[in-house]
Amino acid sequence: MKRFVYLLLVVVVLVGCKSSKHLATSETKAPVSSYLTSKLQLTIPNKKGGSMSVGGTMKMKTHERVQVSLLMPILRTEVARIEITPDEVLLVDRMNRRFVRATKEELKGMLPKNAEFSRLEKILMDASLPGGKTELTGKDVGIPSLEKAKVQLYEFSTKEFSMTPTELTAKYRQVPLEQLVKMLTALL
Repeated sequence: MKRFVYLLLVVVVLVGCKSSKHLATSETKAPVSSYLTSKLQLTIPNKKGGSMSVGGTMKMKTHERVQVSLLMPILRTEVARIEITPDEVLLVDRMNRRFVRATKEELKGMLPKNAEFSRLEKILMDASLPGGKTELTGKDVGIPSLEKAKVQLYEFSTKEFSMTPTELTAKYRQVPLEQLVKMLTALL
């Protein structure tokens, strides 16, 4: 379960790893909402030929933050959270009470050169449009080693909501980014 949660965290964080270039929007389009939510299903193949899936939710406030919560099946308790802002990424392992907080600069060597928060926003907004691509793979986001992992987004909403930054109590311990990378590398 731990490996699955960490792999999911990496997939979602890296969803925004494509070019930040985008087409100019037409003035005749309806204004884009500053808020977007959806449910998600993450499926990751395992080494035995099967796969593991976990559900969750995604919340995005444009130009501010994206929060992804991964929920335990049946009980619907949060097992992990990913919070992405234009400047940093926070990965929280709720089950083991640990977290990694990494700045954009610290992640620079691990992510493709064109990984930008604005690209992640665009991918999520495009997925919410009619006919948008709602199933993303590792290959779609520039991570060939996660080619068979999939994130399915569904039940989108643009209704306004309240979102506060994730705060962690003293029960959580920070682990180095290198430790997380080492764990993820062992999975692949």
